[in-house]
Amino acid sequence: MAATAVDRVRAGMRRSLALWQMPWLPLVMVAAAAVAVASEQQVPLVLWSSDRDLWAPAADTHEGHITSDMQLSTYLDPALELGPRNVLLFLQDKLSIEDFTAYGGVFGNKQDSAFSNLENALDLAPSSLVLPAVDWYAVSTLTTYLQEKLGASPLHVDLATLRELKLNASLPALLLIRLPYTASSGLMAPKEVLTGNDEVIGQVLSVLKSEDVPYTAALTAVRPPRVARDVALVAGGLGRQLLQRQSASPMIFSPVSYNDTAPRILFWAQNFSVAYRDHWKDLTSLTFGDEDRLNLTGSFWNESVARLVLTYEQLFGTTVTFRFILANRFYPVSARHWFTLERLEIHSNGSVAYFNASQVTGPSIYSFHCEYVSSLNKNGNLLVPGTQPSLWQMTFQDFQIQAFNVTGEQFSYASDCAGFFSPGIWMGLLTSLFMLFIFTYGLHMILSLKTMDRFDDHKGPAIALTQIV
Repeated sequence: MAATAVDRVRAGMRRSLALWQMPWLPLVMVAAAAVAVASEQQVPLVLWSSDRDLWAPAADTHEGHITSDMQLSTYLDPALELGPRNVLLFLQDKLSIEDFTAYGGVFGNKQDSAFSNLENALDLAPSSLVLPAVDWYAVSTLTTYLQEKLGASPLHVDLATLRELKLNASLPALLLIRLPYTASSGLMAPKEVLTGNDEVIGQVLSVLKSEDVPYTAALTAVRPPRVARDVALVAGGLGRQLLQRQSASPMIFSPVSYNDTAPRILFWAQNFSVAYRDHWKDLTSLTFGDEDRLNLTGSFWNESVARLVLTYEQLFGTTVTFRFILANRFYPVSARHWFTLERLEIHSNGSVAYFNASQVTGPSIYSFHCEYVSSLNKNGNLLVPGTQPSLWQMTFQDFQIQAFNVTGEQFSYASDCAGFFSPGIWMGLLTSLFMLFIFTYGLHMILSLKTMDRFDDHKGPAIALTQIV
């Protein structure tokens, strides 16, 4: 029996569907899901074409293998050079390999699959390739890569626009199709979201089939999922949750990204809290939880100055704007550029509160990371209010920012605020030196001991000791 499309997707991570019948697999999947939430920076990529023999089997896509940008180019180059000149790129908001595992037609239950059209397209395609884990950076530059290879500007289309287009098999065309449903919608179940996207894929492919246009298609995600999947669904309902309760999954958000022609400023924090007159508000979910609604109006970037502006409506009863102002300067002594967070401004009701943040600094090729960036003394006081006392207080936990030399949607190596010699290290060094001093002094005393070189002989005259006054 020919392998189904879902079987091929699953084969990238596990070679046999028989593992699903093992009673311990749900527990393994729960543990794997917990680990994946903390480290998941990859997205799947599904490729298929109307031409034959474009891809050899991906021998390196074993379990745990992550496809890099260089490896991805080796897969795409033959398809772009020898295959059809019409390329479709389906971009979903978020997607992971667990989506195929949880909502695909496993055990042959295609009627329950959320990917029926995609499965059918892969089964009928003469050439197809499934990459379960592709580095997020490689996917983020995929559109630019395809544009350079095809020599055609990307065209954002929907189903209505596609019906009006007249595609030519000899002329290159790069069509970007943003799937309308996203997993960030709280009103729809994940399976309904994926089913809606799959229907759009089926309708687009039907249009191309009716026009008899050769094509190469790819399905991937704009970014990896930020929230853990429902582990009960991942386990396929084969096990029962302990005490019939599902533990809360930690929320992991992608960083705030300001883009003009490319990503310019990245900002992230595990917790972002602000206080006005000692009344605290948690802005974490408003800042990192919904990027589509985040207001970055007023943000600015060039090679020497960057400004990240975050505006919140109805915060403490009014509109509050936070401005992170960073500068990039060249220092001849170190022969390199360094960036500094010059100040952090809070604008509200026509007034401005300033915080000096000059201790937030590092080489421009790096990002800056600190466990706490706060105006509170107990958290290091890296934010120094411009006026004392200040009505405003701010705290960032696990703070990270980069405004220069940003590549893709990922931070560069972090320059951490923690010094090399922490209090614990100093205490250990001083204690070791004190113990070494005691050991050295004791060894010196032992080596200084002298034995008598003359002894009393009872047969001879007595030893006379001259008293020295």
